[in-house]
Amino acid sequence: MYRIVEKVKLTPNAYKYTVQAPRIARKSKPGQFVILRVHEKGERIPVTITDNDSKKGTIDIIFAEVGKSSKLLGALEEGGDILNFSGPLGNETKIEKYGKILCVGGGVMVGALLYQMKALKAAGNSITTIVGARSSEHLFMVEELNKLSDEIIVATDDASEGYGNLDFMEELLEKGNFDHIIAIGPTSMQWMISNFAKEYRIPMTVNLFPIMVDGTGMCGACRVTVGEDTKFTCVDGPDFDGHKVDFEELVSRMRYYNPNEKIAMVLFDGR
Repeated sequence: MYRIVEKVKLTPNAYKYTVQAPRIARKSKPGQFVILRVHEKGERIPVTITDNDSKKGTIDIIFAEVGKSSKLLGALEEGGDILNFSGPLGNETKIEKYGKILCVGGGVMVGALLYQMKALKAAGNSITTIVGARSSEHLFMVEELNKLSDEIIVATDDASEGYGNLDFMEELLEKGNFDHIIAIGPTSMQWMISNFAKEYRIPMTVNLFPIMVDGTGMCGACRVTVGEDTKFTCVDGPDFDGHKVDFEELVSRMRYYNPNEKIAMVLFDGR
């Protein structure tokens, strides 16, 4: 069992858990993830690692309650246990001195972006950050991101804080002289940023999280087309060249079980 040593509510539906997992904490790197199960009848949930403390033997994860399994996870209390907690899985984000980087994070993946930015800043990069959310009440860790940023831009879908859309992107990329872009967050957001990056011929890395089951490359559920190749996100990624990802296919595959997820929520009785 894996003990939740701290539970922090970040937004109306998002939590940060600090989990006692010494072996994972010793090896985890930015960009990697874990797969967990709340109980023996629960589904396997992939969650990106947002920080680690090898001395304390803990890692942090951030998630939002959006469906049955994430609500079961959110119902756990501080001091409670998670049944299964496997990781670190996937490949770490490539950390090097690119020069001037644009880091884009959205939703609950902002914590994972912060984990990457710590390493990128230590490598000597200049960082411009875009942080996005549905509304101002869903923004979090902006101060922490700002400390690592040479410039930070806030955008919300409803314009309750910062920009109300990504219209500023073209001007930013035209004048920014960026050497690389890193994006992590909703797939639709990564798709949009990748299109901008392709137009301005800026190298682009995206961190994908498609449907996933075993996390070890056996089931094939997480396959994604990158260029002319079929890749398994769990073992070949989760980072890929954003210019080569077939986002239209990826989004279509991610929506496949939407009807089942809605039915599961209608029938959900809290167990």
